[in-house]
Amino acid sequence: MMSMATSTDAQSPAPHAADSHDVIRVHGARENNLKDLSVEIPKRRLTVFTGVSGSGKTSLVFDTIAAESQRLINETYSAFVQGFMPALARPEVDVLEGLTTAIIVDQERMGGDPRSTVGTATDANAMLRILFSRLGRPHIGSPQAFSFNVASISGAGAVTMERGGRTVKERRSFRITGGMCPRCEGRGSVSDFDLTQLYDDSKSINEGPFRIPGYSADGWYGRIYGGCGFFDPDKPIREFTETELHDLLYKEPTKIKVDGINLTYEGLIPKLQKSMLSKDREAMQPHVRAFVDRAITFTSCPECGGTRLNEAARSSKIKGISIADACAMQISDLAEWVRGLDEPSVAPLLTALRHTLDSFVEIGLGYLSLDRPAGTLSGGEAQRTKMIRHLGSSLTDVTYVFDEPTIGLHPHDVQRMNNLLRKLRDKGNTVLVVEHKPEAIAIADHVVDLGPGAGTEGGQVVFEGTVEGLRASGTLTGRHLDDRACLKPSVRTPSGTLAVRGASTHNLRDVDVDIPLGVLVVVTGVAGSGKSSLIHGSVSGRDGVVTVDQTAIRGSRRSNPATYTGLLDPIRKAFAKANGVKPALFSSNSEGACPGCNGAGVIYTDLAMMAGVATTCEECEGRRFQDSVLHHRLGGKDISEVLAMSVTEAEAFFGAGEARTPAAHKILRRMADVGLGYLTLGQPLTTLSGGERQRLKLATRMAEEGGVYILDEPTSGLHLADVEQLLGLLDRLVDAGKSVIVIEHHLAVMAHADWIIDLGPGAGHDGGRIVFEGTPADLVATRSTLTGEHLAAYVDA
Repeated sequence: MMSMATSTDAQSPAPHAADSHDVIRVHGARENNLKDLSVEIPKRRLTVFTGVSGSGKTSLVFDTIAAESQRLINETYSAFVQGFMPALARPEVDVLEGLTTAIIVDQERMGGDPRSTVGTATDANAMLRILFSRLGRPHIGSPQAFSFNVASISGAGAVTMERGGRTVKERRSFRITGGMCPRCEGRGSVSDFDLTQLYDDSKSINEGPFRIPGYSADGWYGRIYGGCGFFDPDKPIREFTETELHDLLYKEPTKIKVDGINLTYEGLIPKLQKSMLSKDREAMQPHVRAFVDRAITFTSCPECGGTRLNEAARSSKIKGISIADACAMQISDLAEWVRGLDEPSVAPLLTALRHTLDSFVEIGLGYLSLDRPAGTLSGGEAQRTKMIRHLGSSLTDVTYVFDEPTIGLHPHDVQRMNNLLRKLRDKGNTVLVVEHKPEAIAIADHVVDLGPGAGTEGGQVVFEGTVEGLRASGTLTGRHLDDRACLKPSVRTPSGTLAVRGASTHNLRDVDVDIPLGVLVVVTGVAGSGKSSLIHGSVSGRDGVVTVDQTAIRGSRRSNPATYTGLLDPIRKAFAKANGVKPALFSSNSEGACPGCNGAGVIYTDLAMMAGVATTCEECEGRRFQDSVLHHRLGGKDISEVLAMSVTEAEAFFGAGEARTPAAHKILRRMADVGLGYLTLGQPLTTLSGGERQRLKLATRMAEEGGVYILDEPTSGLHLADVEQLLGLLDRLVDAGKSVIVIEHHLAVMAHADWIIDLGPGAGHDGGRIVFEGTPADLVATRSTLTGEHLAAYVDA
């Protein structure tokens, strides 16, 4: 009997029904440019999605799989809670099965709020505040006494309450002890106004002295300041008494009556602080941003020394270190200091804090400090900062979605990132990665290659399988996977130098360097070595320097490549001239707009906490213009047909024949040069991928007059095949007499350079020095730096 039982037990049991759901099945996906795409993605494996920029990777991974997962989770909350959450529409897909909870780690820049820092974004500051409130001496209060977001306030007065059927009055007082510096209000810097940029003091108010955008003498502000009665509007400002000048610049909000209308008068400076300085600089209109840059200088707060904290918060210390000192330390050093604290009463807190700080070091961000403003992090740094909270997570069987996690990483650091992705997978999670770098594609368990082209040419799965299968597949990605750029046989001779002396921004150590002009210069080094600090801190602001950085393009769903690049202006004028009407008719945001949808092409219906619905406008059928406007033609096409053209088609259309428009053709040629020939002119900016937006910005900035171009990681979001095209563009710029300085980690760009400046040897305080200057061939020959070793291996030297 025993032997029979044993043999029965030894037989493999039938698989449990619950174990059969081992794939994420997508069927009939049509989001953006996806063409009825169907694919099965294995769970608990690392799947990499490849393909040229614009082939549909983001549409499949983020806009379909991750979006539907998040939408289904949001639906589990009550309608009341959903009202406070972003409403997500169901993606255009027939079937989505086997989804698990999706955690998205994307490249969106972290909040540009001046009070948001690396510490506040990762909860490290919250733990430090509790630590100092328990162990700091002298004891000054609760954790909020160490927070630069909480102001110290107190108050007293009578409160009225109903008790036992009668009204009772009681005196109450309260006090909140916060850590905010009262002078800079927790921002760490104070703004000083250059008064000569605000007004011309030789003029009176009635003569219109203001140099501020929108403050003309005949506008509202001119009437308010002229009729307020606090000073003589006919007297030149330089003759104002001290009281009059104070009233003009600093007076508190005061009720006044001008021309029989009740208004509020406020001094110029508090008015500007509320209307302009409270906004994110990037969100300002260009002319307002130019005024702010001209009129306002930001200096470190003299009261708190830039620490954001008041004197009480800075006075409480643990082992001689205040919370301000701790936040200013390099995180790798702070981790060592926390490791030296041994206090049983806060043991769980110390364990959690050590883990968070060690995660920073493990992910390659040990060179940051907790007081670094979150808005100054690059896209890659922001993405890795978001990863920190997931590294020690006990969650398993979730789907992690990454958008090019190797962006901003030196080849030396890519290996570390690969190990982290493997770790997440080995805990039993599904890891989906959108990636272009061969080193990151190489670790995939499963590869999905989209294409064959970009835009309307893409949106299909052209290969599915292993990395080895991809190499042999003959797809664009497969053919270029083993591409290696060669060192140039000869390099260009510089036409001069651009001198940088005593650069000490951030971690730079009094760096002196002569950057050659008239050649292609690549500035490289590990992440955090000081590349951006050197170039943006010492070169960017100079005359004749055009900088194309990684800041996001801000645009509404009405913005498109034609409006962003200024292409629409010459097109509108050409249509107006050919038809004898005014240009405003050919703008969907102006007189020519369809009245049914106001030129949007779709009608949006808001359904409160449900996802809003967008339906094509029945009146204009999505063409955005009135019927009468579409009767006007240029070269046989109406304006809506022109906006539906791709850049390549439009370049041919405006380059010759009846529609020949040199101004439009010039812009279109630049867009084609940066590899955006497949984009349609009227495609909303919100549908473009990160790589496409950066190249659109590059095409726009190339029009600016300047002798020196600075590009910050232009290979971000570029497919291996597109990198060759980018190198061709850089060569054309240099051959046209421009100087090009590229901050870059991509080995193909380094190999193609005429001159390399390598910073290091490490990150943070271990970097900030120039460890090599010379030609790529010299760097490969000496192999004296980490970059040299990787470049030598890349070119098989």
